Amino acid sequence: MKVKVNSKRCKQCGLCLVNCPKNAITFTKNFNEFGYRTVVIDDDKCIACGICYTMCPDGVYEILG
Repeated sequence: MKVKVNSKRCKQCGLCLVNCPKNAITFTKNFNEFGYRTVVIDDDKCIACGICYTMCPDGVYEILG
């Protein structure tokens, strides 16, 4: 795991998806407790660049390396 996701914080804005250079982030069919679809990271595609962390206004991501 390169990036930890806190799904409870996600508000489904999509900024992480459109800015990920490797298209490693997608929405799942699952919803968090607030009714927003959650995201998942494809570790095989992820390069831990930190763009998702930087773009997310809600602090969903933690870069682990």
